Amino acid sequence: MSQLIAARSPLRTGLLLLALAIAVPIMLWQLGGSASGLTAWPLYDYVSFWAAGRLNLQGQDPYDPALLAALEKEAEPGSSQVLIMWPAPWALTLLMPFSCLDARISHLLWLAFQLVALACGVDWAWRVLGEPRERRWLAWLVALTFLPCHLVLVTGQMGALLLLGLIGFLYCLQHGRDGWAGAFLVLTAIKPQLTYLFWPALLLWAWQERRWRLLLGGVLGGAAALAWPVLVNPQLPFYYWQSLTQRTATHSHLSPLVGTALRLAFNGRLGMQFVPMVPGLLWLAWYWRRHRRSWSWPKQLADLLFASLLTTAYGAWPFDLVLLLIPILQVAAEVGRRGRAVWLAAGAGFLAINALAAGQLACEAAYFAFIWMTPALLLAYLALRSRTAALVPG
Repeated sequence: MSQLIAARSPLRTGLLLLALAIAVPIMLWQLGGSASGLTAWPLYDYVSFWAAGRLNLQGQDPYDPALLAALEKEAEPGSSQVLIMWPAPWALTLLMPFSCLDARISHLLWLAFQLVALACGVDWAWRVLGEPRERRWLAWLVALTFLPCHLVLVTGQMGALLLLGLIGFLYCLQHGRDGWAGAFLVLTAIKPQLTYLFWPALLLWAWQERRWRLLLGGVLGGAAALAWPVLVNPQLPFYYWQSLTQRTATHSHLSPLVGTALRLAFNGRLGMQFVPMVPGLLWLAWYWRRHRRSWSWPKQLADLLFASLLTTAYGAWPFDLVLLLIPILQVAAEVGRRGRAVWLAAGAGFLAINALAAGQLACEAAYFAFIWMTPALLLAYLALRSRTAALVPG
């Protein structure tokens, strides 16, 4: 046993050094070679989260565009763009501690927090898949070469927390802890539109299997997450409802989605953004009917994630695709057990998709130009899943 532990220790150290060797140059590149350090690193999307948390701490409307813009300009005077993002009220429990600090200091702490969440998520996912620890290097290799993992950290977004919520849900279900499984999903519900097909499937499954503790865990977890933000700002639910019903996003970015393409094709009609959700929900009805008798969350979650990200009405930005680490790690585990030819073909395809996306990023392409990325990952995933299934003996 001691020899096994000793063998694992150098491997873990090597993986950590590899991660640092990749992360440090990226960070220096993001800093643009400036010696000014903290002030040179743009706050990107995080500035809107920091501002929302600070406004809520002050008892003000954390979704008011004018108030958010004023704080963002104060935090980053040199920025020419104001970002208006409206995190779900329960997300403020996580944001407010960081908003107590100076924007620059809190940004670095937030990045560290997200990095830890992402690292834990990748490691946890590998265990949930039942893969041996000695092959954990494969999970880290996939994560280190998956562009959305880089983007979610650079932009200061929350994708790592959403991912951790789904993986925690799977882990707790495997260990018979339904209440905690539901509570973990509060993290994923920070951006429920990204997984909108998951939620009705979860309710149908919980009803079919009589998993009431899971639903109770979700309700109690949500109530606990809301307690502090509402305590310091009792009008928060009203502010959030007002933002959903009376305000529209004011930033100019267009989601890389089919709904956005339809909206542009029909002279900007906002309702067209939601049209792809109709076939998405019809697909879910067919999918549930077909698989409900043999439902397995580790298997079915991958399909639900792809379908949601393809047909949702908003989001699915390149950094949101970090959620696809779950199906990507699933197929990577299968590919890793096959012959070298399959392994090399899978690796080449995966790297090609990420290289093309990285090239677009380097050319400062608009986010809408990444509309191809989710379909490309889905096609690669289906091809590899079909290939690995065909190689199963018998």
